[in-house]
Amino acid sequence: MRKQKYFGTDGIRGRVGESLLNPEFVLRLGWAAGKVLGAGNGGKVLVGKDTRISGYLLESLLEAGLTSAGIDTLLLGPMPTPAIAYLTRTLRASAGIVISASHNPYYDNGIKFFSPEGVKLNDEMELAIEEYLDCSMRMVDASKLGKAKRINDSPGRYIEFCKSTLGLNARLKGLKIVVDCANGATYQIAPAVFRELGAEVIELGGDPDGFNINDNCGSTHPNVLAKIVPLEEADLGIAFDGDGDRVVMVDHKGEIVDGDELVYIIAKHNFDEGRLQGGVVGTLMSNFGLERRLNELGIGFVRSKVGDRYVIEALRENNWLIGGESSGHIVHLGITTTGDGIVSALQVLRAMTNTNRSLHDLKNEMQKFPQTLINVKCFKPIDIHAEPAIQHALQIASDKLKDDGRVLLRSSGTEPVIRVMVEGIDQKLVKNIANDLAIAVKGCLEIF
Repeated sequence: MRKQKYFGTDGIRGRVGESLLNPEFVLRLGWAAGKVLGAGNGGKVLVGKDTRISGYLLESLLEAGLTSAGIDTLLLGPMPTPAIAYLTRTLRASAGIVISASHNPYYDNGIKFFSPEGVKLNDEMELAIEEYLDCSMRMVDASKLGKAKRINDSPGRYIEFCKSTLGLNARLKGLKIVVDCANGATYQIAPAVFRELGAEVIELGGDPDGFNINDNCGSTHPNVLAKIVPLEEADLGIAFDGDGDRVVMVDHKGEIVDGDELVYIIAKHNFDEGRLQGGVVGTLMSNFGLERRLNELGIGFVRSKVGDRYVIEALRENNWLIGGESSGHIVHLGITTTGDGIVSALQVLRAMTNTNRSLHDLKNEMQKFPQTLINVKCFKPIDIHAEPAIQHALQIASDKLKDDGRVLLRSSGTEPVIRVMVEGIDQKLVKNIANDLAIAVKGCLEIF
């Protein structure tokens, strides 16, 4: 099977006006998606977006492309990515489309697709869309054009779903929570969910203007939340990314609780209740402390490639339910079909309320290994595993760590960077090795 030409690990993403995110391409993408997803028989497709200013433009272009292919378009407005997955299933749509670049700055955007089952499209479907993208657009007859309308009750539908995942009689009364919505897609929904469950909510990042999404706020900047939670004497803080599929939390002491620790808390609580089916899936970036602690408990652990689609693939292969990434992208297939920041946060709160323990206590059951991650900018494709200088540097790094750590070098699937990650017992040694390896990678890139 040939490799995708336009699709990356999480749909199609780039800087708006450049690369693939230009009006002509997006119009053709809407048409191509309509031809494939409607299978020539019409149908309806949901379109949601985050709060980037470019969302208005891309939404209109996708609508035009879809309707020209004979597809009815249901416009949801700003909604979290997992909400689109959920509503695609419950509204029996042919597909769902999300306009978002997740945790990236406002000037980037992206387009990703969900199948009728609420899961990311497989490679075959993406390749089929790409085949149409390389063809000339041919609009259906005027009598067969699709229609478009806005769905105004979608936030309420999704809020009720999120609340239902905590259990019918569950309450968050007595909890004071600071919620940072990153000026993104969760700004209308997340505060409402926690308030309606009884929590006192202090809002951050809830005033999007099209430009401030992920700007010094949200899960990519948890230090902001970490300062505010102790000042407000809150029990915890919750930070989402721009499209709401990631979550990072902060305990009452202002200590950041990342995705690995959240996965542990959720999995451990399910294990204690006898509801953990099998083991847990992490990724190549997951902290070794997570793997070690789960193994101590007798819980299986496997690593997938980075990206929620690969986590989900590994879960399905093993018939397991819970997995996630260090970034806070957490999947619970017993509840929903994709990573969901709000649902994941609720599962952590469930563990807290059921055990009457603080977030700080729960996360301290797992001790993380010191880890250093350096992103090296890379604007040209390079096979990092075929470069002798890089391989030599990798060997030196491995020799220094011996059996007390690990090294990972990989190209990002969502950003123009090469990720250099080193993990081990000795924090100073880990940092020095990561810096040396990053310098070696930069040196190689300068040759090209």
